Parts: sequence; structure tokens; C-alpha cells
Amino acid sequence: MARLRSPLGIFRGLGEDKEGTAHWWAQRLTAQVLVPLSLWFVVRVAQHTGAAHADMVAWLSNPLDAVLMVALIGAVFHHAHLGVQVVLEDYVATESVRHMGILAVRATCVVMAVACAVSVLKLAFVG
Repeated sequence: MARLRSPLGIFRGLGEDKEGTAHWWAQRLTAQVLVPLSLWFVVRVAQHTGAAHADMVAWLSNPLDAVLMVALIGAVFHHAHLGVQVVLEDYVATESVRHMGILAVRATCVVMAVACAVSVLKLAFVG
């Protein structure tokens, strides 16, 4: 089988390493997961318009709702990370700045997702 990468591309680590395909599929998968989860979230929040704090705690105390909320949080932050990473890869010319930006976005998304998930779980189990 013929190689599709040039010697310079091989040396620089560029070319057909299949990482781009996995990234593309991850973006599409998270987008598809976000559609039903977002609809569920909008409907449930609309049902609780004007509700008291205790009602919201009772809503998130339901195990199914808590699991769906944590799934929504994970999908939102993963999808956001993937999207911002593509923007950084496409528009930041300096390699070191691009890599630092990607690491900063990844760390921020992880920290925010964990903080949100802990908040939901605290409401669900502690009230």
C-alpha cells in the first residue's frame, strides 16, 4: 500500500494519523446526544418556572433526572472543548500558543464540568 504522507509530513508528525476522524466523529456524536438532552432540559425547566428551591431540589433528587443532568453537563462541556479546539487549531498560527490554548480550554472545561456535576449531585443526594 502506498504511503500518502510526504517525508516532511512524517518527520513533522502531520498527515493521516486518524486523529482528525475521531475528533470529527466525537463532535457529531456529542451534537446528536445534545439534541434530546437539551429538549429534555428545556421542557423540565419550563415545567418548573416559578418553582421554589425545594421543588428544584426535589426534581433533581429523582435519580433519572440527576443522571440526565450530569449527562447533559458532560456532553455540553465535551462538545464545547471539541469546538473551541478546532477554532484554535485553525486560527492560531503559533504552535506553542495553540497548544497552550488547547490545554487551557481542556482544563477549564474539565473544571467547570466537575463543578457542575458536583453541584447537581449535591442537590440530588444532600438537598
